[in-house]
Amino acid sequence: MTASRNDGIPVAMSQPSTTVAYGSVVLAAVLWGGSIVAQKMALGSFSAVEASVLRDIGGLTILFATWWSKERGAIKINRADIRLLGLLGLGVLGNHLLILMGLNYVSGAVGGVITGSSPVVTALLSAMLIRDVPLRAVWAGSLLSFVGVGLVSVAGFQAAGEQPLLGSALVFLGVVSWALYSIGSRTIMERISALTVNWTTLMVATVLQIPLLWTDQKMLQTGVGSVTTSDWLALGYLILFATAVAQQAWLFGVKGIGPSRASILGNLTPVAAIGLSVVILGESVGMIEVVGIGLILAGVLIVNRQTAEVNG
Repeated sequence: MTASRNDGIPVAMSQPSTTVAYGSVVLAAVLWGGSIVAQKMALGSFSAVEASVLRDIGGLTILFATWWSKERGAIKINRADIRLLGLLGLGVLGNHLLILMGLNYVSGAVGGVITGSSPVVTALLSAMLIRDVPLRAVWAGSLLSFVGVGLVSVAGFQAAGEQPLLGSALVFLGVVSWALYSIGSRTIMERISALTVNWTTLMVATVLQIPLLWTDQKMLQTGVGSVTTSDWLALGYLILFATAVAQQAWLFGVKGIGPSRASILGNLTPVAAIGLSVVILGESVGMIEVVGIGLILAGVLIVNRQTAEVNG
């Protein structure tokens, strides 16, 4: 079953070109690098749950309006699709909320380094779950990248923040959540458009988060007037670019080139995150981060080379 526009062309059947798909993934990766800084800034006035809920409500509004204007509300899904969309919504929830919670305890630079493991995590889980590439092609690079994450998380105490192990673990779990979302979304996008998958899964994540507002409050206690202009701008960036634009661009790219290949370009995210953390947040980047990002990127390159040889 596929959604269709008024002209009768099946939405889910349209396949992006390889060039456009790669470009979409690059755009998403860079925008997500900026989102690490924006999330860190937003936590000055908002709690993690407040920032996540407001981000998702704003992004959902934009995505739903875009979907309605393009597809005129045409959606045909079966019961199995509904269950899968619900599970994918948990992936969105984990990614948005866990990373925000983790950034309470680690710097934006360290958070950016850990998100750099996303390509390898996605490739590894993809090889294990859907077997689009052999596990032997990704295990070595995965191990190297995980060593880089561990180095930043465990050894970089002074640079990492107040509770580096807790914060790093939360950010990494957010990365795992997104990897599972990327893998699961490709299958359903063979039948349903990326826009439909995007707004429905974001809606699930939003609904599940709202009750959590009672357990984690900052702005609700201090009042809207306590929110600074820069924090409103940071939240606006998260809504428009990190959620609405980047998430849609990522899904579009994954649909065209698959989760393993798309994940390789995710190494641009930590580079952008670290650079912007230094420039905007004034954070220092020490040798630990440099070595960690080097190991992570080396792992990404190994995975890329091995999967290219297998697929070639």
